Amino acid sequence: MSTFGKEEHGPVTGRGFERYRAVLEEHWSQWFLVGLLTLLGLAPFGFGLLLAITSESVLVLFGACVIGGLFAGPALYGLYDAVFRGLRDAPGRWTDQYKQALAKNWKEALVPGIFFCLLVGAYLFMGMLFWWAVVPPTPGTLFLYGVSLCFFTMLFAVYWPLLVLFDQPGIVRLRNAILFCIRYFPRVLGVALLELLFWGFLILFMPWTGILLFVLWFVVYAASFLLYDKIDEAFQLEAQIARCFPEQTPFYETDEEWIARRQAEDRQRLHDRNP
Repeated sequence: MSTFGKEEHGPVTGRGFERYRAVLEEHWSQWFLVGLLTLLGLAPFGFGLLLAITSESVLVLFGACVIGGLFAGPALYGLYDAVFRGLRDAPGRWTDQYKQALAKNWKEALVPGIFFCLLVGAYLFMGMLFWWAVVPPTPGTLFLYGVSLCFFTMLFAVYWPLLVLFDQPGIVRLRNAILFCIRYFPRVLGVALLELLFWGFLILFMPWTGILLFVLWFVVYAASFLLYDKIDEAFQLEAQIARCFPEQTPFYETDEEWIARRQAEDRQRLHDRNP
């Protein structure tokens, strides 16, 4: 068994479900706390969206999306950053990493956050218009609505990870996200359907399903885990990080190597104390 070289044993390396389970066991408590902070950041948008729907006002919707996006963007950035640092086994305390990431990059997340909230608000408001309509929408209208919603979900499922992983101009990042969706269409489509299933179930059975908001971090982790190997394959993520940021490169060792290293360190400490 391989472990991450820290003071305590870390996640098991490997592939597939073994890796999925190991990373989840290692970081779930951290991600849960980050998820709570993310919900706080999404609260203004959620409140404004509820107000817009109950008042049936597009103007209120626009204001809620713009103002809410200013808070939602950095909040989502922090969540995705924490998840991908866990997937990369990045060394360091998660609290320091979270604060450092937001302090340096919160401005980069403002515009994506606004656009994200505008699109989410528009689709939800349009869905409510379908519900309120005296004449039901045609199958063709519903088909176009579903296809465009799926494409939007695919795009942002890739865009948020690229935002936290690479320092690029927005137009370049958007182009890369579109090309990634095309190249790995089946994988990204599956991730988008997973996210839509979660949000659809949550919205359809509100308020009883409101408790599911507390596992938003888990949905982000599952989606990110499914995309991680393809992102690394397409952009040589781990190789670039090892070259540009060697201090963020994880160190792995077997259990036997870890025990031997700790014993050697203990002997050295005893020698230093009693020369």
